[in-house]
Amino acid sequence: MGNPRYLAVKLLCKTFSGSSFSNLQLDSGLKNSDLDEREKKFCSVLYYGVIERKITLDHIISSLCSRPVEKLDESVLNILRCGVYQILYMDSIPDSASVNESVMLAKKFRKASASGMVNAVLRNFVRNGRKYSLPDDVTERMSVEYSAPPELVRELVSDHGMSTAEKFLASALQPSKTFVRRNPLKCSEEEFTSELGERVEKVDFLPDCFAVSGGDITSTRAYADGWFHIQGLSSQFCCQVLSPCRNDMVLDMCSAPGGKTFTLAEMMQNSGEIYACDLHEKRLNLVREGAERLGISNIKTFAGDSSEYRKDFPKFDRILCDAVCSGVGMIGSKPEIKYKKISDFSSLPEIQYRILSNALNYLKTGGELVYSTCTIRKAENDGVCDRLLSEHPEIVPAELPEANGYSFGTRATLFPHYSFDSGFFTAKFIKTGGE
Repeated sequence: MGNPRYLAVKLLCKTFSGSSFSNLQLDSGLKNSDLDEREKKFCSVLYYGVIERKITLDHIISSLCSRPVEKLDESVLNILRCGVYQILYMDSIPDSASVNESVMLAKKFRKASASGMVNAVLRNFVRNGRKYSLPDDVTERMSVEYSAPPELVRELVSDHGMSTAEKFLASALQPSKTFVRRNPLKCSEEEFTSELGERVEKVDFLPDCFAVSGGDITSTRAYADGWFHIQGLSSQFCCQVLSPCRNDMVLDMCSAPGGKTFTLAEMMQNSGEIYACDLHEKRLNLVREGAERLGISNIKTFAGDSSEYRKDFPKFDRILCDAVCSGVGMIGSKPEIKYKKISDFSSLPEIQYRILSNALNYLKTGGELVYSTCTIRKAENDGVCDRLLSEHPEIVPAELPEANGYSFGTRATLFPHYSFDSGFFTAKFIKTGGE
């Protein structure tokens, strides 16, 4: 029997030091552990839960501890975070177990001198009825309530208004869902639903899209046989915006790991050609491996910087530019992103613009270009699009399709409260001249 709490604290120390994305850190930790399946699930819930609620947990700890949170030993602080999280959010765990296991963890991490403090903080939290106060200032209140840094709260409110910002931050704390796209090259809808049964439920507003429940879907025979690939709702909608046709020439400028590329190939019925590009050759292996599993043969891969012009590329009917971005829209599934400083994203709009403007070099007159990001920051979205239109008179905005009863015009900022799975942005342009 392993110790899921110990592994959770160990992984949290690594994650908060900035060494890796949470999903990669957890996958690696669980793979190399001696935990059984039940313990792995407990560890995952605790690990992600603490990351999601870090600011809330630190606010509570600071009200109960005489030492400032930033002065606490890293492992002791993460033990306290895990203890408070269990008491506050994991009702199936007895409070006494949460306290006692946390005290034992302090000793296991060779912090026996801190075990008394850990015991006192957690017992006082239980004794106080698990209650804590929120700041009076609106920004600080939202920061503590939704565990988001104040500067992120201020930017979201500035970009989208108080109501939308609060709905987005609240949705990021809800359990994330898994969505897949059925591969029409491999199976019919009847075969797909018959094979996976109650594990899948059709999403009405996107073709071949299904919500998934019931554990690891990639362990099924249907996955091994290439009957579907995992892809979020917002990402699938982006492909509907580009809407390639049979025999089109398509350029995917930032392809890896390949979800959108695969959907575009399936929409094209495996005809025409897709040039799939990525900065790193290693990541393109994911595209090639996925295409082979799915039975897709119309994808060619190219490693290189998409902001630099390639003379060997032809002209394309449609181009997808799903550019590198801050990823703020994905904080529901990658919660560590929200703790990055806004200044860390300052260089992104220029990079995004260079990739997007370079895309126009490859686009045929009459061709269509889609720009997308998995962020909801206006500086990376509307700001980049506005600049593109002002500096490139050869393109004009194009209407997006409706989705789930929503009409978007020529740009869409998608939110979970629109029934999408993450924050996302997409815009469409048509090249009217300049070739």
